[in-house]
Amino acid sequence: MSKELLLDWSEIDFDHAVANLDEIRKYNPQRYEMEQLTAICFDDVERMICAGYKDITDQEFWVRGHMPGMPLMPGVIICECAAQMCSYYAHKHKLLGESKVVGFGGLEDVRFRDPVRVGDRLVVVCQLIKVRVGAIIVCRFQAFVNQGLVADGRIKGVALPVEALTGAPPASS
Repeated sequence: MSKELLLDWSEIDFDHAVANLDEIRKYNPQRYEMEQLTAICFDDVERMICAGYKDITDQEFWVRGHMPGMPLMPGVIICECAAQMCSYYAHKHKLLGESKVVGFGGLEDVRFRDPVRVGDRLVVVCQLIKVRVGAIIVCRFQAFVNQGLVADGRIKGVALPVEALTGAPPASS
């Protein structure tokens, strides 16, 4: 995976949220301890790039147990942050049609380069590289702390059949 930055830092304005938590909730279904984004601060439809962050606090559900006395953000949660960023972007721009939920479809070439700790701001940048409307999106992601690359890879999102998973009847046309 290339270490070339998906986005120049000078383009991100952390003082101006494109979407705060309430806005993110309009597009992403995760709630409570599974909400892994604090704000979206960059959204470029032309280049298909989205960026945002998660402020890591001592109240995260994993702090007590991963690892006692040395809390480190689990890599799988870093990937979940990236997945939620991709999901937000896909729903906001209707890349999966009318799909209501984007599920994890897979990860490729993921690398963890440095730890993420309590007090850090994890910045996640995602770029759409492939879409099949109504079925799948593929994005590159990079995650940073203090502008240092801590994780990167590719992530796939798939349209989930909400009705089949919840037992709800299909929406009528």
